[in-house]
Amino acid sequence: MLEELLMAKILVVYYSYSNTTKNLAEDIAIITDGDIRELCPKEPYSFTYHGATKEVRNEIERGYCPKLLSGNEPVDDYDYIFVGTPNWFKSFAPPLLSFLRSFDWKDKTIIPFCTHGGGGFGQIVANITTECPGAIILSGFDTTSDFDDTTVQAWIDDMEILE
Repeated sequence: MLEELLMAKILVVYYSYSNTTKNLAEDIAIITDGDIRELCPKEPYSFTYHGATKEVRNEIERGYCPKLLSGNEPVDDYDYIFVGTPNWFKSFAPPLLSFLRSFDWKDKTIIPFCTHGGGGFGQIVANITTECPGAIILSGFDTTSDFDDTTVQAWIDDMEILE
């Protein structure tokens, strides 16, 4: 299975505010030998958590798609696309919405992951499914900042994405 996984073209795309999602994305990329891509909005969020949450709540309520400086390059050559985000107000971060709305997801395989402070996936998987009609959505992974490589490895092994 590992040999087949390494032959598949894998992309790990993520947005991270405080590096927790980034750390998880890096683990996934290392375990899968996948390419990694950070979503960087043109206008960064406030440096204070309180300020950022006000900005994000407003953007989520409006369905706003911030312009991205990087991360939204084509995904045509990839077999599996892991998409990661913090859970913000039970949804994904607006930069991920910008990414998801940039492509036709028909017949693409998406694997969601998120970090959170106790809220699990919230509506993230449902929202990804809505934004990616025709995509195959595999079982995701959600965690707090307290995760380890063995847990991530076990999740990836349990998916059996190539068997």
